[in-house]
Amino acid sequence: MPHFVMECSSNIVKLKEPQQIIQAVYDTAEATQLFTPGDIKVRIRSFDDFTVGNTTDDFIHVFAYIMEGRTQEQKKKLSKSVVQTLQSIFPEVPILSINIMDFEKATYFNKSQL
Repeated sequence: MPHFVMECSSNIVKLKEPQQIIQAVYDTAEATQLFTPGDIKVRIRSFDDFTVGNTTDDFIHVFAYIMEGRTQEQKKKLSKSVVQTLQSIFPEVPILSINIMDFEKATYFNKSQL
């Protein structure tokens, strides 16, 4: 369970190996101690065609989907930690951001619940 889906300009995966980026976000999420390490999922989607503020500046935006129950302070710390990690890897990238969305326990279902 948590899912970290990074959307980025295609140049990002040319600057660093995708697995290195994925591992850095994974390690950052794990370090918060908000999640069971084996449950963290991270993936990247890169785009050739996009506009960001009517520019083609490089960007990374992380969509974090987590199970409800964390406090606003915990989610804020997670957001800040992920952006700081990305900033350390990509100091030249002008747009680094994240948003966190909660899954509802009542409506979430996966195969292990069958």
